[in-house]
Amino acid sequence: MRLPSIRKGQGRQGRQNRLGPIGSRTRAARRRRPRSAAALLAAALAITGLAAAGPLAPLAAAVPVTPAAPAGATATAGDVTGFTQSGNTFTVTASGGAKARVVVARADIFRLWLSPDGTFTHDPAGTDLAVTTDFGSVATTYTDAGAYYRITTGALSIRVNKSPLRFSVYRADNTTPVWQETQSTSWTGNQTTQYLARGADEQFYGTGLRLGEWALRGKTVPIAVDNKWRENDNASPAPFYMSTNGYGVMRNTWAPGSYGFNAPTTLTHDEKRFDAWYFTGDSLKSVLDAYTDVSGKPFMAPMWGFELGNADCFNASNPDYQGDHDRPRHQTTPDVVGYATDARAADMPSGWFLPNDGYGCGYTAPLKSTVDALKDKGFQTGLWTSTGLGSIADEVGTAGSRGVKTDVAWIGSGYKYAFDGVQQAVDGIEKNSDARRFVWTVDGWAGTQRNAVVWTGDTHGTWDDMRWHVPAVTGAGLSALNYAAGDIDGIFGGSPKTYTRDLQWKAFTPAFMTMSGWGATNPSAGYQDKQPWRFAEPYLSINRKYLQLKMRLMPYLYTMSRVAHETGVPSTRAMVLEYPDDPVARGNLTSGQFMAGDSLLVAPVVSDTSVRDGIHLPAGTWTDYWTGRTYAGPGRLNGYQAPLDTLPLFVKGGGIVPMWPQMNHTGEKPVSTLTYDIHPRGVSSFSLYEDDGRTRAHQSGAYARQQVGVTAPATGSGDVTVTVGAPVGSYTGKPASRGYEFTLHVASAPPPSRWTEPQRRA
Repeated sequence: MRLPSIRKGQGRQGRQNRLGPIGSRTRAARRRRPRSAAALLAAALAITGLAAAGPLAPLAAAVPVTPAAPAGATATAGDVTGFTQSGNTFTVTASGGAKARVVVARADIFRLWLSPDGTFTHDPAGTDLAVTTDFGSVATTYTDAGAYYRITTGALSIRVNKSPLRFSVYRADNTTPVWQETQSTSWTGNQTTQYLARGADEQFYGTGLRLGEWALRGKTVPIAVDNKWRENDNASPAPFYMSTNGYGVMRNTWAPGSYGFNAPTTLTHDEKRFDAWYFTGDSLKSVLDAYTDVSGKPFMAPMWGFELGNADCFNASNPDYQGDHDRPRHQTTPDVVGYATDARAADMPSGWFLPNDGYGCGYTAPLKSTVDALKDKGFQTGLWTSTGLGSIADEVGTAGSRGVKTDVAWIGSGYKYAFDGVQQAVDGIEKNSDARRFVWTVDGWAGTQRNAVVWTGDTHGTWDDMRWHVPAVTGAGLSALNYAAGDIDGIFGGSPKTYTRDLQWKAFTPAFMTMSGWGATNPSAGYQDKQPWRFAEPYLSINRKYLQLKMRLMPYLYTMSRVAHETGVPSTRAMVLEYPDDPVARGNLTSGQFMAGDSLLVAPVVSDTSVRDGIHLPAGTWTDYWTGRTYAGPGRLNGYQAPLDTLPLFVKGGGIVPMWPQMNHTGEKPVSTLTYDIHPRGVSSFSLYEDDGRTRAHQSGAYARQQVGVTAPATGSGDVTVTVGAPVGSYTGKPASRGYEFTLHVASAPPPSRWTEPQRRA
């Protein structure tokens, strides 16, 4: 790997360009989906480990719910006949017997609840989705403006139109619209629909882990579980979206639905009630912040969870196993230690195993000896379950397992059933250890960001699947799902080329995993595996290159996930989050690229080519990570040379990227020297976040921050000043002192007399 390092100002000779106009093999017996109720239940009850806790749900509970067809006549509330205030709650009475409530939680957040029968006792979601709603007192008033009542919060004006009852929201000036109903919310016996005006250039984002493009204007998106995992399905739907008008909304419901971002925008759920939380802000980032203030911030994963995970069944001799019983080196659970040895022998970074991933696999007792042997090699252990969590107290508290992956056979019915299953897994980890939650789920919802990694399900190792995975994983962040993933090169099929290209870009996301056993025939003699060390050259070295780069980038990516934990803004960012005023960045012309944090632009290659076209570089300067060539945006870069070992990767001017020494897993060696990789341009800063990487002590303030600032000319040449503060704060394992290395990427080396050795601080 060629790292573009320049020490003590020994700069690359960069060229600055102004861009032109923006111009299989499938073994059905081993698939994850259950073959029949009888087979599933028999296998589930026979598995050793992770047995069912309590009665298993009947098969009907595991069948995804699809949006219902309307039933009965359509009704609306009618005209307003009464309006009252009690504290921050405003109650509206309508002529048809319906009532509505507006509950102001904060100047920028309110709940709108419409009850067709005039009662407010039916609240299926309760506090599951909206976990924090008390933000203290907020000044609210209302006035009768004739045609409407006006509720004011200091940040908003909420209009309640009298005839007929309709709602609209404006900024505090009461003239700048945020959203407006075009007609009254209507309902039938089993559906309720809201109708909103769509702005001339208004764009929409969100709806969870939608498998496809993330800019949603003109699209109809299912907010429903189907577990098909194909393009334009919704692997982990979330009843949340946000708009470039500066608002977001979470429907407070478990009912499936459908959102049509057309004119008008139609927002439907399969229930006879309307209940929604609204969040407003001056940017998409501030909307995400408000949304996660209510629904919960993304969880903080352990550091090992950022490393490559490996899932497979290593207990194939179990008679209940539904796969190939003769798989070499997969006969009993301790066989997984041999794979860990292979990884280390190949000098391949990787951090955890799920050794029981397969129907009927189970694990060989005692589990603890396998967990300990893996830990000795720098690997953590998690467990897959298709049946429940009956043994999790022992598996976590005694054996030392630290992760859970929930299978569709258990939680595939989605909605509250899946949500509660994930919460059980979180509790099983955190009530039996001091470890952080690390749970993977295939069926998420609004609020899942605080508990789990969501992933795209059983997909295929094809260029086409890779193409729609890029916007899917990126777009999930627009619903605050910081940890979104897809199995590297899918589960089924695949090839050395697709594996290598898929791993490249996923190395820049927080969580990623391989799923073995269904791979292409013999990537290495005798195997159908998908571990990166199983391939021949040149794929082996390329896989190693990107896994090593991710380990070096750990302090940067970990800090970006801390930002997500505090603000709801994800680490993997759609271009619109960083460049909301860029008209190209707002739409799907940039859905095939993303920002990894605030400084790195990643443009994956998702076809069998060595040339990448259509890379959008927003305003500013962008330096090719590999060659040092600098481009000036905004513009569209075509013809980028991207042979198999090259992922198009650019660093934003002003970028500051902390880097570890090379290592194969967290804690393999001390961070005796921390490198700051700096691309000076104007004034920029970075706040490094560090903690113990394993426990929940950070929740009690056990962490440290280090501020780094850079001042440089915005254009041309001149002095560059780097200031580095001492780390502030404390945590277990914090180094007493460390060295620093500063890599500055500049057009030419400064004269020796102008260079000042940076001060090294503890």
